[in-house]
Amino acid sequence: MTIAVDFDGTIVEHRYPEIGKELPFATQTLRMLTEQRHKLILWSVREGKLLDDAVEWCRKRGVEFYAVNKDFPEEVEGKNRSFSRKLKADVWIDDRNVGGLPDWGTIYQMITEKKTYEQIMTERLSEDHPKPKKKWWQF
Repeated sequence: MTIAVDFDGTIVEHRYPEIGKELPFATQTLRMLTEQRHKLILWSVREGKLLDDAVEWCRKRGVEFYAVNKDFPEEVEGKNRSFSRKLKADVWIDDRNVGGLPDWGTIYQMITEKKTYEQIMTERLSEDHPKPKKKWWQF
C-alpha cells in the first residue's frame, strides 16, 4: 500500500518553520509500516532546506521515505509529472482530516486491519461497555 504522510501537525507538532516535538508513536508507527513493506511518501508544504531538514529529522529516527513530494523517487517535475501535484496514494495521513488526526495506534490499526475509524471506535466502545448477561428468566 502507498501511504502519503504529512509532516507538520502529523509526525511532529506544528512549529513551522521549526520542527516541533514528535507526536507520540509517530516514527515508531511509520517504521513498523515500512517493515511491513508499505511505501511511505512524505507529502509536505515544506520546500528546499526546510524540506531537507524534515527528511533528515525522520531519517535520524529510522524513517526512510519511498519518495518525497512526488509519486516515485525518479519523478522529475515537468518531465514525467502530470500537471496536477496530486499523489497516487492509497491512504493519506494528515492532521487536516475531517475529524482531525487519530492517535498513531489507531492509525496503525486502521491500516493493518483494514478497518475504518468508525469500526475501531465501535469495537472499543463495546469492549468498554459489554452487554449485561441475560438472566434465565428474561427473554
